[in-house]
Amino acid sequence: MKYELKQHFQIESARFLPHLPEGHPCARMHGHSFKIVLRLQGPLIDRIGWVQDYHEIAAVMQPLLQQLDHRVLNEVVGLENPTSELLAKWIYERAQKNLPLLKSVSIMETPTTECSYPA
Repeated sequence: MKYELKQHFQIESARFLPHLPEGHPCARMHGHSFKIVLRLQGPLIDRIGWVQDYHEIAAVMQPLLQQLDHRVLNEVVGLENPTSELLAKWIYERAQKNLPLLKSVSIMETPTTECSYPA
């Protein structure tokens, strides 16, 4: 039987979306309190009683969060066009290398918007 884990993180970052038409509010520099949710799936490790240690997940995320938190996302290599969709993909591709149970990364840039990669 598989279980699903979710671990939440938050960053405060600035960005602008360079491919939007002039006058679009997101084309200007602005900031977000991005909420990041990692979703992992896997079997229970019977001896321990969990799927994966949340501290291990946080340790994998720590260097990624340091690259993103209190930064201008456009200045991060690979995030020159830092849409929430591309941010989710950027995090997934880097975290999945050390978290093989990772199934998706979700990004919430506002309380009412959310995207996930992969869907």
